Amino acid sequence: MRSRFLVALPALIPSIALAAPATLDSGDTAWMLTATMLVLLMTIPGLALFYGGMVRAKNLLSVLMQCFAITALVTVLWVVYGYSVAFDTTGMAAGSTGLHSFVGGLGHAMLAGLTPGSLYNTVPEAVFVMFQMTFAIITPALIVGAIAERMKFSALLLFTGLWFTLAYLPVAHMVWGGPGSYLGDLGVLDFAGGTVVHINAGIAGLVGCLVIGKRRGYPNTPMPPHNLGYTLVGASMLWLGWFGFNAGSAVAANGSAAMAMLVTQIATAAAAIGWTAVEWLTHRRPSVLGIASGAVAGLVAITPAAGTCGPGGALVLGLVAGVVCFFCATRLKRRFGYDDSLDVFGVHAVAGIVGALLTGPLAAPVLGGFGTVTDLGLQLWIQLKGVTFTVVYSAIVSWVVLKAVDLTIGLRVDEEQEQVGLDIALHEERGYNLS
Repeated sequence: MRSRFLVALPALIPSIALAAPATLDSGDTAWMLTATMLVLLMTIPGLALFYGGMVRAKNLLSVLMQCFAITALVTVLWVVYGYSVAFDTTGMAAGSTGLHSFVGGLGHAMLAGLTPGSLYNTVPEAVFVMFQMTFAIITPALIVGAIAERMKFSALLLFTGLWFTLAYLPVAHMVWGGPGSYLGDLGVLDFAGGTVVHINAGIAGLVGCLVIGKRRGYPNTPMPPHNLGYTLVGASMLWLGWFGFNAGSAVAANGSAAMAMLVTQIATAAAAIGWTAVEWLTHRRPSVLGIASGAVAGLVAITPAAGTCGPGGALVLGLVAGVVCFFCATRLKRRFGYDDSLDVFGVHAVAGIVGALLTGPLAAPVLGGFGTVTDLGLQLWIQLKGVTFTVVYSAIVSWVVLKAVDLTIGLRVDEEQEQVGLDIALHEERGYNLS
């Protein structure tokens, strides 16, 4: 018996090593603390200023308030049940079916079991909880841009709580929930949230603007951005914060994070140039709003591919996203007449779809990627299935939630409130003191 054990011992050593508990890495932890703050910066003040500058002056505070309030509301919901529903993997295994393929459990409700010594890989679990919370915050905040200048504040809060619960958390779990999660087991690649964040929010924004209806006077009444300086500053903060968004998704201070940072910069710059160039050719002048929107399109497009795409692929991806999103945010919107106020669908959903689809091929080493993709057609098909599922799921859930809110407390402010502006009508405050 003893001789058999000695013979088997060398084979057991690798298993024992693999089972060794994770240890805290101070470098990884320091980077993830920084990345988390960068992602929070993306919503407040980054997205708030980006959107705030694009609305009319009478609605500036309403947009800032919405982004700020969503940050607070989602934080509370994340603690109560959000983190658990997204990341509790109790009872899950690769290839499993059932409810846990789509949503996590409640084993971590109220962050049960979280201690200062709890680890996620090589960082404190508390840091991972906070990092993922910032993703959960910005996703519903993105939807604000599609329904800006006409939605009740109370309706927005109720919608946010329901949509976060029924749309964001399940999609996050299905993609990032580990073995046993529906889209993860399909092989869908989404490094930092192309489907979870941008397609999910972009489709919800499109459904939202269709359900709530156009702003009064649109498209015949001019509604130009009131302060493009705010918008450019907000876009700059988004660009900076996105390094935490993408490079932070490596959850380590390593080569993957470094490459994610590099390709994020490349794709963003390429998209800004792509949008500006095609706008210059078609409209005979480049615009501040255009270059800012193009940069955001590049940031969105590279998000799912940031962990597997090479520099050359990022350059191509950015250029494609900038050009495609320009036409979707201008001609496509005019062609179908929907009032996506700040182009949430035209930038976030479209760039998210472009990025998610091209993530598959661009992950292949033959195209300069750093993934393990060998069958480009198969991975493209898998990405298409992931995109299609997310589009359909988000659209259905968003429509149901919006209709439920409308039937209970109503979605839209009345005509007089919309005419006066939401700053005065809903908050009795002005963004600017003109006296």
